Amino acid sequence: MSINLRTVYAFAREMYPKISTEYVQYGTAGFRGKAEFLDSVMFRMGVLATLRSRYRGGAVIGVMITASHNPEPDNGVKLVDPKGEMLDASWESIATDLVNVSDQDLEQHVAKIIKDNNIDITSSSHVFVGMDNRYHSPRLLKAVADGVIALKGNVREFGIVTTPMLHFFVVAANTKEAYGKPTEEAYYEKLISAFESLRNGQLENGNYKNNVVFDGANGVGARKMLQFIKRMNKSLNISVINQGIGPGKINDECGADYVKVQQRPPISMPIVEPFTRCVSVDGDADRVVYFFTNDKGEFQLLDGDRIATLVAGYLMDLVTRSEIDLRLGLVQTAYANGASTDYIVNELKFPVSCVPTGVKHLHHKALEYDIGVYFEANGHGTIVFSDHAKATIATAAETKASAKTLLLLIDLINETVGDAISDMLLVETILNHKGWDVKDWISTYNDLPNRQLKIKVQDRNVIETTNAERDCVKPEGLQAEINKVVSNYKRGRSFVRPSGTEDIVRVYAEAATREVDYQSVKQFTIILLTHFFLWFQDTENLAYEVGVLVQRLAGGVGPELTQPGSAHL
Repeated sequence: MSINLRTVYAFAREMYPKISTEYVQYGTAGFRGKAEFLDSVMFRMGVLATLRSRYRGGAVIGVMITASHNPEPDNGVKLVDPKGEMLDASWESIATDLVNVSDQDLEQHVAKIIKDNNIDITSSSHVFVGMDNRYHSPRLLKAVADGVIALKGNVREFGIVTTPMLHFFVVAANTKEAYGKPTEEAYYEKLISAFESLRNGQLENGNYKNNVVFDGANGVGARKMLQFIKRMNKSLNISVINQGIGPGKINDECGADYVKVQQRPPISMPIVEPFTRCVSVDGDADRVVYFFTNDKGEFQLLDGDRIATLVAGYLMDLVTRSEIDLRLGLVQTAYANGASTDYIVNELKFPVSCVPTGVKHLHHKALEYDIGVYFEANGHGTIVFSDHAKATIATAAETKASAKTLLLLIDLINETVGDAISDMLLVETILNHKGWDVKDWISTYNDLPNRQLKIKVQDRNVIETTNAERDCVKPEGLQAEINKVVSNYKRGRSFVRPSGTEDIVRVYAEAATREVDYQSVKQFTIILLTHFFLWFQDTENLAYEVGVLVQRLAGGVGPELTQPGSAHL
């Protein structure tokens, strides 16, 4: 097979010229931005995926077109490596350089990638491409496919799929279908079969009721959830809202990120009975959070930390009852609520590791365990099982019912990446088994109040961190000042880290806000009442104090922070 690299330049010049001079960098989310500037990025990622496939001996490489939880005008692209993991870190810089090179230098640059990585350009190459349901995704998918074609690679287009589905297809193909067949129907069949076998006809148990409201964020998750419902034997009663039909836009006042950040239900949420289980996924269905309102109308969130603790406790119980010796571990980031970590370590006796922010860090660490659980607080996570664990569980399943349950769980879980629908079915399985409703689930521990701030700085690179981003080593003296501030707060914790994409420093703070005696408060005047509440807002004050330190010691350029409550005084 002969390949003329002039074809790459011709495609780029005639069909996908680079129209933006802004420097972009491949990160955890791949490339992401306004859709009108991404055509050249998509074409070049099709080229890179083809080269990556040849570099990996012809293994299937995935390309997913999505902007996940971003607004509808945005889009993005990320590559999926052969085992379903994120693109290898060593190739992230290759992707960044390829996207930023000029059209005139593109041919020469592609030749350099081939030479530097000793790629056999005549070998076979296979690329799977999927997209979310944004209106500009079909155009961008064609650009990726043309990038593959320019280097005479083989491309298979899956159309509109969730990000986890594309990961599933890639792994299925690369395992010669040991993980499943690389088709949409096989994906549905694998998850539904495992879920209904685990349910075994028991639709309700104890406090658990067979009823869920599913917020699809007007994204692809809504479409696929409707397909699940068609194929399920009424084993889960699901009402789907924000289906993407009508004026609703992807992630607009709905979806997992909105619910998590705003701490409120989607705007379009129908009136439901108190304590009804509600689920929100994001635009590409790789994040999931639960929520409900209590009998006082108060919003209650069950985020990724809550899912992690629920899953960890259940797995620990099954492994113990199966009488098998496996190394279990849970992986968190510094953003995990301190109360969840305390509960996991002290109550569940489940080992916990902390890694830097980003799914690739969590997934890599989870692979060190026989059974590794990871969830970010935003609801992105999964469980991975080592080959040793699977073999051990299979042997135990010959005599132990609990081990048979573990085997079915392995089929229910999409190990390749966080999968909102798979994770939801897992949570429903556990709650049903325990006979729990949301009141039982949320009562396991009390979250510490937390607050996040963004501090604009001249250069985010002045901030350097260590210890999984929990300690700041530069600028010198900042961490010592943070420690002094934190020491003044009961169960106080705070850390700072630079943004990966803009000159912003992110501040996280949590503290145990004291209880307020509301009866005694009634006798105060309105002004005194305001002061009284400000006195008790430990978390807000801690975040403010650390934010001021960042502004002073790390080159803050934004407006000065307003002290909590000062606008009301």
